[in-house]
Amino acid sequence: MSLKKLAFLAAALALAPPVFAESHVQPAVQPGGDIPPHFQPVAPIPKGGDIPQRFVPPRAEFQYVRREVHIPMRDGASLYAVLIIPRGGGTGGKHPIMLDRTPYSADKATERGGFGPWPENILSPLNAELVRAGYIVAVEDVRGKYKSEGDYVMNRPLKGPLNPTSVDHSTDAWDTIEWLVKNVPESNGRVGTFGTSYDGFTALMTLVNPHPALKASVPINPMVDVWKGDDWFHNGAFRQEMIGYVYGQTANKKSEEQWFSGAYDDYATFLRHGSAGEYGRAMGMDQLPFWLRLTQHPAYDEYWQDQAVDRILAARPLTVPTLLVDSEWDQEDIYGAPAVFDAVKRGDNGNAHLVLGPWHHGQANISAYSLGPIEWGSDTAKWFRQNVMIPFLDEHLKAGPPANIARVTAFEAGTNQWKQLNDWPLACAAGCPANLTPLYLTPGNGMSFAVPGGRAFDSYVSDPARPVTYRARPNLPPYGPNSSWRQWLVDDQRFAEARTDVLTYSSAPMSEPLRLAGTPLVHLVASTSGTDSDWIVKLIDVYPDQYPQKPELGGYELAIAMDVMRGRYRTDPAHPSPVPANQPVSYEFALPQVDYVVQPGHRLMIQVQSTWFPLYDRNPQTFVPNIFFAKPGDYRAQTQRVFTGTGGSWIGLPIVH
Repeated sequence: MSLKKLAFLAAALALAPPVFAESHVQPAVQPGGDIPPHFQPVAPIPKGGDIPQRFVPPRAEFQYVRREVHIPMRDGASLYAVLIIPRGGGTGGKHPIMLDRTPYSADKATERGGFGPWPENILSPLNAELVRAGYIVAVEDVRGKYKSEGDYVMNRPLKGPLNPTSVDHSTDAWDTIEWLVKNVPESNGRVGTFGTSYDGFTALMTLVNPHPALKASVPINPMVDVWKGDDWFHNGAFRQEMIGYVYGQTANKKSEEQWFSGAYDDYATFLRHGSAGEYGRAMGMDQLPFWLRLTQHPAYDEYWQDQAVDRILAARPLTVPTLLVDSEWDQEDIYGAPAVFDAVKRGDNGNAHLVLGPWHHGQANISAYSLGPIEWGSDTAKWFRQNVMIPFLDEHLKAGPPANIARVTAFEAGTNQWKQLNDWPLACAAGCPANLTPLYLTPGNGMSFAVPGGRAFDSYVSDPARPVTYRARPNLPPYGPNSSWRQWLVDDQRFAEARTDVLTYSSAPMSEPLRLAGTPLVHLVASTSGTDSDWIVKLIDVYPDQYPQKPELGGYELAIAMDVMRGRYRTDPAHPSPVPANQPVSYEFALPQVDYVVQPGHRLMIQVQSTWFPLYDRNPQTFVPNIFFAKPGDYRAQTQRVFTGTGGSWIGLPIVH
């Protein structure tokens, strides 16, 4: 090696840090020498380990306090609740309480976004806005779910023949409010109740025997009559896509049992199993008491009638100011809020208010600039919360100024404007300012407001082996990964029009705006070669073939309102009877509420079909005692006829000017 290279190597070694062996042997301490500070012995492991008995986290920057409480009920059960309390503010540091009673976990409802110092980090937009507006948000696990004691009963009925215990949602709410106003020092003594879906149902239950401190309620998309038009049935047709919900909600206390459908496409799964009852049996649901009750009560008997919340509330004066919130495209509970409003408004002393928003189920809680491909031009949900809900609550829970909330606040889709109305519906079958206007189905697949001449029929073969799907396949499970369940009610209906077992009737393009505000009524005259049948009717707005504002909506078939009627219940929902074969029969049933303007150049369309699968179970089209337990041989193809012209079918439209 050259002298030059040796000199370079020596310089590098001098600059390099010392290298220690893998054993990291410590240098020996000479006898009598000092022990370096970093080698002093440490304290022994403390008794009880390294986790302190109580740890106080640094939360000075947080804009809320999260508090967990256990609230005693009159029967000795303890219910778990989480309070989110605003820091500071309020009147003298006091705040009203907004109570949400839920079967979906109080912890999950207050840990939505993870963790952080702002209400938005842990709460839904609606709940966060309540905290920022100076409200304590209290979320309580209902009896028997998650951290609450007691027995869980799906939609527990009021005390009485269907509930022999001493407790129900009304008593649990009363006891909860009593405890909150006495044991939450930050409370101003006033309480409101609110919640969405099942939680909307529990909010309504607080109105049955309201606690004196209950001063307002905001039920959003509440479950009201689960046979007529909410979660479990629609006019007797079973909503079998809810089977996974029943399974997950009742298989165990914490809803930890995972539903698996057996196929990516629910259409294939349900078709393979046959009846809904057979599918439930295959999934072990015969172990679930509520599932057994569902299958044992397919008709609108006393079991369902006595639980209908609109009937319950109609029997007593409404004494608490209540803001009922409905979604015009609610895929789960589209019936409930308007039904309660109609039931109580005549004897409520002005306490009942209604909001109709252009939303899917629960969208009032989040952002709502659009629904599927349909855009509204603004965040309609935030507008509702800031301009209707919070002023309404401030008036009644903070003794604030009058909110001047209209009796009805409705979003008119089509013009995309909020309207302040004195009543709802503006037009309906009877007892309203304007009656329904018949739109007749005419021979040749047309529609006309003029009374048609002649009499004809159109026919198709309804085959249960090839049911019409409720949306373009694949049909993903409602709550599964990648599901777009929330927006199926605004799906383009061209996929159905293309089928030979779907009849389509179309109007001429509108020459001027057509405003619909109320409840459309189906008057269908039809026959079947079988002894039972389902009838699905859809009212559709057909966009022009060319739509420059948004080209992808060219020719779009947007359902305004659609629903199903099970033929066996045509005369008496409580007592099914066979349909007379090959005889014209009149079916009348209401479609969901609409507040919609059909624009010039658009057309109205009606579609009629006899299966809507797998959303609803298949009607075997032969009369059997209980469709839940129909056998494979009961399902038969039948010829369906829809009569048009004189004495034929029409749709009553709630037209207002």
